[in-house]
Amino acid sequence: MKKLLFFAAAALLAACAPKVALYTLTNEAGMEVCITNFGGRIVSIMVPDKDGNKQDVVLGFDKVADYFPENNQTDFGAAIGRYANRICEGRFCLDGVEYQLPRNNFGHCLHGGPTGWQYKVYTVLEADASHIKLLCDSPDGDNGFPGNVKAYVTYTLTPDNALDIAYEAVTDKPTIVNMTNHAYFNLSGDPAKHSIEEDVLWINASHFTPVDSTFMTTGEIRAVADSPMDFREAKAIGRDINLPGCEQLKNGHGYDHNWVLDTERDIAKPAATLWCPESGIMLTVYTDEPGIQVYTGNFLDGSVVGKKGIAYPFRSAVCLETQHYPDSPNKPQWPSVVLRPGETYSSHCIYAFGVKE
Repeated sequence: MKKLLFFAAAALLAACAPKVALYTLTNEAGMEVCITNFGGRIVSIMVPDKDGNKQDVVLGFDKVADYFPENNQTDFGAAIGRYANRICEGRFCLDGVEYQLPRNNFGHCLHGGPTGWQYKVYTVLEADASHIKLLCDSPDGDNGFPGNVKAYVTYTLTPDNALDIAYEAVTDKPTIVNMTNHAYFNLSGDPAKHSIEEDVLWINASHFTPVDSTFMTTGEIRAVADSPMDFREAKAIGRDINLPGCEQLKNGHGYDHNWVLDTERDIAKPAATLWCPESGIMLTVYTDEPGIQVYTGNFLDGSVVGKKGIAYPFRSAVCLETQHYPDSPNKPQWPSVVLRPGETYSSHCIYAFGVKE
């Protein structure tokens, strides 16, 4: 179902085509998901808690204008492309040609550049009460990336309270593609008061990719054993996050790392779980991607005012971004992100919600 002109502020884009709107997905189990085609963003996810009360478990804004880059440079809920995460110094070489991208984050290209797909108006191809399919047309040279790319994102709300996200892309010229969703989760429904340091995280990964002080992967794949990066046994996010003397926690300002999943890209195997003891809500992540970036809201500082006038505080959300590894174009030993004409890029992520008593 569609709510035209996502709140009154969407009139600011009235001159644009296609128009910005808000779309609502619902199921009979009591879950509701709102999606806007501005950036292909998840605006809200309403999930029943252990008492049957619906909680909005993602950060975001009440007005579409607040998502515009001139008002807030945030990735809340966005479909990220053309390349999720970082590319070292914004450079990569493909078929002997070197490409220079914008350097918008600590000297690197982050999330496709400053005008990545999170700030584009997607075309709505299909929409009903249970799913929406969006199209992003990315021209050759978009933020320096080669090839005309058509990228598709389909959100489906299932009867058993899972949000299924399917990505596809095609190109007319060799390029690189790495898509994800950048939802900021706070499963308590109250980011003003509840820190995600209290939540319990499990990651199905025995290795991760270390980063330097600019958040760039070094090329190493390191075992998590005997380190704060080990979530193979579920633990509170805050248990180790402030441990002194850990170089990786210092470099990431907390957790802001890619874990190398042990799922063998089998979407039937859970990649991670997140549980909020306060609300009882549990999120299980499934993916066919080789990695998952866990970001613990280390740069939230109260300067961004979101829904209900809440100034989002430090570590009031956690992101679970399924993906290929950061800077894969410059690390040929890692799974490839190259997309060529005649091929179809595909990626699949499922955010499954439930209650753990």
